[in-house]
Amino acid sequence: MAQEQMIFSVSEANNFIKALLDAVPQLQTIFVRGEISNYKLYPSGHHYFTLKDDGSALKCVMFRGMAGKLRFRPENGMKVIAFGRIGVFPRDGAYQLYCSELSVEGVGDLHVAFEQLKEKLFKEGLFAPEHKKPLPKYPKRIAIITSSAGAAVHDMLRILNARWPMSEVVLLPVRVQGAEAPPEIAGALRYANKWRIADLIITGRGGGSIEDLWAFNDERVARAIYASDIPVISAVGHEPDVTIVDFVADARASTPSNAAEIAVPDQREIYRRLDALQTRMVQSEQKRVKALREQFEKTSRSRALQDPMAFIDDKRMLLDYTQKNLAALAQHQMAQRTQQFTALAAKLDALSPLKVLGRGYAVARNEQGQILRAAQEAAAGEKIEVLLGQGSLNCTVNACNMGGNDDGKNV
Repeated sequence: MAQEQMIFSVSEANNFIKALLDAVPQLQTIFVRGEISNYKLYPSGHHYFTLKDDGSALKCVMFRGMAGKLRFRPENGMKVIAFGRIGVFPRDGAYQLYCSELSVEGVGDLHVAFEQLKEKLFKEGLFAPEHKKPLPKYPKRIAIITSSAGAAVHDMLRILNARWPMSEVVLLPVRVQGAEAPPEIAGALRYANKWRIADLIITGRGGGSIEDLWAFNDERVARAIYASDIPVISAVGHEPDVTIVDFVADARASTPSNAAEIAVPDQREIYRRLDALQTRMVQSEQKRVKALREQFEKTSRSRALQDPMAFIDDKRMLLDYTQKNLAALAQHQMAQRTQQFTALAAKLDALSPLKVLGRGYAVARNEQGQILRAAQEAAAGEKIEVLLGQGSLNCTVNACNMGGNDDGKNV
């Protein structure tokens, strides 16, 4: 009798295959190289994507707990090496890579994370020069946000005290390395701004590897610096070290010691400048006093001081001379006006009607006082007045002779 064929349900078949794959050691710790595609980040925090090469594709999932350890943000087209286990998701009957670690092929994860955050913050304008605040020239209080146990803080305190002891220094101790460092640094920045404990902030640490400096590549720290109303100097590592906070801060120092040099002026240089200014002021005042003395001596030798009445005498002579000139000018103008008046009076007398009447002529005018220039301007019986050289005649017109003179018979 033939053996009865075993019949599986779908769930049984999928679980059977899952058990087979789980039993293969090589599939439980496997590295897979490929290019990310169809990348999706779900609200749950889980990452789903596909790894592909020229000939095939493999579905992958990275749960939120593992994804929280990522230093960079996965993107489509990124070539990566994924580590995890191959398993089957029984519900769908599909095998996939359960990814626990993910790294960028050819470059470090931290380098990729640095470049991604740098590009993101640059596009948001956090590096814009117009946002940079000027540093106070003579800060009264300086807040240093760094580790209290590091050598960097001691170097900064020593240099600040040597260069400008007039500034008060407030230390806000924080961790500068590890997972707790970014929130502590960002919190110290917010605290300093909330209570206005300083007019200048220095934050940083000494040198180290990129992992050691990573707290200063954290987005939370960068945004806290950007939001600071108090100017911030970044002082992270050594000269070659560059972090995100260097781009956001209002000023970047190559080292913590250099930050202290940037933060305050050198009192010795100030003293030298004050000495130079004092010398220039003394020389300027000496020169001014000398000029005033020469002016005083010149003035003291002047005639006005040696003979005060000489000035008045000169003015009296000038007054007499001016009075004489004014009198002569007035007489000359009076003579000219008299001469003009005489000539005009003679012309007026020559044109006077009285002169004409004095020579035997007469002037006739009607009752309205209008001068009669022609016989037709008067009518017979009209009364007229005849003006003579001496006196006048009231006459009556008997007749008018329009043609010429009839020896006055008709008047």
